[in-house]
Amino acid sequence: MTVTHEVVNQAPPLTGFSTADEPALLEALRRDGAAWGVREVSELGALAGSAAVQDQARWAEEQPPRLHTHDRFGHRIDEVEFHPAWHQLMTVAVEHGLHAAPWADDRPGAHLVRAAKFYVWSQAEPGHGCPVSMTYAAVPALRAAPELAAQYEPLLAARSYDFGLRAPLTKSGLIAGMSMTEKQGGSDVRANTTHAVPAGDGTYRLTGHKWFTSAPMSDVFLALAQTAEGLGCFLLPRVLPDGTRNGMRLMRLKDKLGNRSNASSEIEYDQAVAWPVGEPGRGVRTIVEMVNMTRLDCVLGSAAGMRAGLRLALHHTAHRRAFGRELDRQPLMRSVLADLAIESEAATLLGMRLATAVDRSQAGDAGEAALRRLALAAGKYWVCKRGSAHAAEALECLGGNGYVEESGMPRLYREAPLLSIWEGSGNVAALDVLRALGKEPAALDAFFAEVETATGADRRLDAAVAGLRKMLGSAAGPERAQLMARSLAERMALVLQGSLLVRYSHPALADAFCASRLDGEWGNAFGTLPAGVDLTAVLEHVRPQTASAA
Repeated sequence: MTVTHEVVNQAPPLTGFSTADEPALLEALRRDGAAWGVREVSELGALAGSAAVQDQARWAEEQPPRLHTHDRFGHRIDEVEFHPAWHQLMTVAVEHGLHAAPWADDRPGAHLVRAAKFYVWSQAEPGHGCPVSMTYAAVPALRAAPELAAQYEPLLAARSYDFGLRAPLTKSGLIAGMSMTEKQGGSDVRANTTHAVPAGDGTYRLTGHKWFTSAPMSDVFLALAQTAEGLGCFLLPRVLPDGTRNGMRLMRLKDKLGNRSNASSEIEYDQAVAWPVGEPGRGVRTIVEMVNMTRLDCVLGSAAGMRAGLRLALHHTAHRRAFGRELDRQPLMRSVLADLAIESEAATLLGMRLATAVDRSQAGDAGEAALRRLALAAGKYWVCKRGSAHAAEALECLGGNGYVEESGMPRLYREAPLLSIWEGSGNVAALDVLRALGKEPAALDAFFAEVETATGADRRLDAAVAGLRKMLGSAAGPERAQLMARSLAERMALVLQGSLLVRYSHPALADAFCASRLDGEWGNAFGTLPAGVDLTAVLEHVRPQTASAA
């Protein structure tokens, strides 16, 4: 190598770190009754930061799934082929219980521990989180059909990744998918035209075209179809109990902006055999619990992406020098990094709080169930919106290096918009906030009971809570309320995040959040924190302690 190619002033590769090296995350486990999970989360975080898993993540995205509709003899097979790295990642996720395992775990905080694991493992490779998340979310919906739940729930919760086309009840573990969206309706599933006809033996025959079916290689699907009574929910296996293929045809895989390691497909049902789940004609009501659970994972996935982007930005700026000193020692860059850190921690705390609400609502706490209903809709709207902006700014911290695939930043950048779209884009999430306010008055009471536990801790938070009450009072009438829906969702999420930070985060970080997000002293871009923010304290609080360059 000639002297002109001597490598200087470049950050070394980042490896051998733990994605669980985050005080806010581990403290949430200890605080909310899940200290037993700290060791498990820490072990998974160390694995996620290993060089071997980083390679698997890269291979899974660089070698995306391929659809084989027919074999070489012309037989229809409808198989999706994955790189072995995908299966390695899925095996770890399932064996560590990131899927439906919490539903079979009676330890306190089981859903919180699972959320923390999903958060640390998603930072390694987010695409395979899709089938993991749907499997987690399928169980509460399937419980609307107790006989089916008795058969399938133990296999959905089993810590065995058993890939392959076989009759579901003969396998050691199952993965579940969702089949709702059609091209003429999108989020408006009541516009679906796929129809279900009773076969006279307790099953139905489904016929129709689905525009987006996530993870088509899953073992079973929860599908929506029109019946004589209205839209119904059904359990549909890929392979029938006798071992024959069901009438489910994979037409093509979507060529997506991001999430490239995961297969998303168009499918056609041709007299596909399915079992009804829930009351006839109440399919939306049945499947809404599945949607709510996957929305939780949208929040967790966005928070995970923020933390991954922040880590890369901190690492690069600690090693890159410009104008005579490291980038992270320069005031403006420090302001950008601190702002990214504030956004990341606020998202993490909100995600963990929502997971705690799942645990408590499962234990019968009606107030926590009401809180989750409203806070999840607002959190899904805001955190997932912020994910894209955060990814763009974190990428920019690396300059041109961040725009190169090898940095890992482009993958984060491409992935971020998906989580804002998945399970209802921004407008859908914001309107769901209005729906919760209108149909469940207890949800608003539970929300204010939560945020007002921090009353008196910060005057700016107190003022923001009062301002939110006034805003809610002004949202009178359906049209006015819709016009204000995004503003309401944003403000509710910010107030809840502020309350959590004031109670549980480092004082400097909480102060910076309240000064910027709640007090109106913040610009439209990251790095516009108001004067007086203790940048050093914020950055020291979030800087990983175990990261090493190798």
